[in-house]
Amino acid sequence: MKTRYLVTYDITSDDRRTQVYKALRGFGDHLQYSVFRCDLSARGRVELVAALHVLIEHDEDQVLVIDLGPVDGRASTCVESIGRPYRNPERRVIIV
Repeated sequence: MKTRYLVTYDITSDDRRTQVYKALRGFGDHLQYSVFRCDLSARGRVELVAALHVLIEHDEDQVLVIDLGPVDGRASTCVESIGRPYRNPERRVIIV
């Protein structure tokens, strides 16, 4: 079963911020400037945390991993939008 996570980050260095952004692209969907939605298995969450752990400066940077619940449960409806409506990003596979 997969769980939906909201991952946000505040990274003080431009280079580290770029590395964190690139790492997160492999785990989820980019929603806003420093916000990702990640649907992960328990193993995927461990892999995400491990990947980010080595990229950040622990005294200066912060990454929040917020558990929204099971993808098939409450997590599918727990995001409320004020202003423009929230739309789930579509993931597409392109075979070249």
